[in-house]
Amino acid sequence: YVGNLSYKVRENDLREVIEEYGQVDSCKIITDRDTRRSKGFGFVEMPDDDAARKVIAELNGAEFDGRPMVLKEALPRS
Repeated sequence: YVGNLSYKVRENDLREVIEEYGQVDSCKIITDRDTRRSKGFGFVEMPDDDAARKVIAELNGAEFDGRPMVLKEALPRS
């Protein structure tokens, strides 16, 4: 899970930042159905759990496009 993203950030922008830490399987920024505007969060999937943990540790709170990102492991809804 990647949150607190600027509404201007695109999937390719986010993918480039995360790929500095390892391979990215998918990158999806969630958008509003009606307006197609970013909701300011998204999900990134990585095949390597260690690389994913490193991304979370190093980028959580890091500034990206003027905002501190929130990164954490996405858990299934209960």
